[in-house]
Amino acid sequence: MTERLAIVILNWNGKNWLEKFLPSVIRFSEKASVYVIDNLSTDDSVNFLQTHFPDVKIVINEQNYGFAGGYNEGLQKIDATYYCLLNSDVEVTENWIGPVLELFEKDPEISAIQPKVLSYHTKNFFEFAGAAGGLIDNLGYPYCRGRIFDDVEEDKGQYDDETEIFWASGCCLFIRSEDFWKQNGFDARFFAHQEEIDLCWRLINSGKKIYYTGKSKIYHVGGGTLHKQNPQKTYLNIRNNLSMMLKNLPFPKLIWLLFFRLCLDGLAGIYFGFKNGLPHLWAVVRAHFGFYGQAAATWKLRQPYQKKQFYQSKWLIFKHFL
Repeated sequence: MTERLAIVILNWNGKNWLEKFLPSVIRFSEKASVYVIDNLSTDDSVNFLQTHFPDVKIVINEQNYGFAGGYNEGLQKIDATYYCLLNSDVEVTENWIGPVLELFEKDPEISAIQPKVLSYHTKNFFEFAGAAGGLIDNLGYPYCRGRIFDDVEEDKGQYDDETEIFWASGCCLFIRSEDFWKQNGFDARFFAHQEEIDLCWRLINSGKKIYYTGKSKIYHVGGGTLHKQNPQKTYLNIRNNLSMMLKNLPFPKLIWLLFFRLCLDGLAGIYFGFKNGLPHLWAVVRAHFGFYGQAAATWKLRQPYQKKQFYQSKWLIFKHFL
């Protein structure tokens, strides 16, 4: 029997996060089933869940597939109309589900929705990963309402709206299962980081909408797996961003923008090297070679239609490049 909503947490050696945050998920998700997909953890996460949360359904992957592949594998075993892909380091709040389901039912063209994402440690400020809805500038750099680069805004009710956005944060991503599988899920090659942006971009290219609702809110710790200063995160973000652009950008913007971005990334690598050390410079170099190595396969994943007007003026930081 198909469930209406499945809340799905991907776990890898995250027993401490589950112990801390799973109670709030269970408490405020009465009308949903709660699942944990375990990416073959080496701690005792599974035994802990079986002992302390017997009502939580567990799906065990055969190996650690990363964030993208882990969800792709585990969600195949979950039959629901809507998925909520929820990070394990998230505290949810009362009535966090209702506004999201209402939006889905109001407009069948909405494929994915995210709530307001606030910081768990500083609860009156937005959190880096998602904030008040993901956007993208005309150079292909993702940012958020409520957060640009490392600067986050205080939540003063300025984003209590419901509005269309460009991408919904993977830390709490509600999505129609039908649309998820029509796009073949996440690009598993990404492993982690920006896979949700790529998925949302593909959905937009297929004519769907991505939304944000400020009527629902969560608190996110962030950096539970990779700290934002980790060179591996730099590598994944740059490699995946370039692959995402090759896959989704329309012509002729694809040609000049990719070349321009490769130049900008070179400058960024030098900056990272001075600011954060040589491992970050090397991460940028590795990211470019990783992108080149995947380019032929990425090209084959381009959809027949690339939406030419995906950049709207309200989404741009660098308007003078238009």
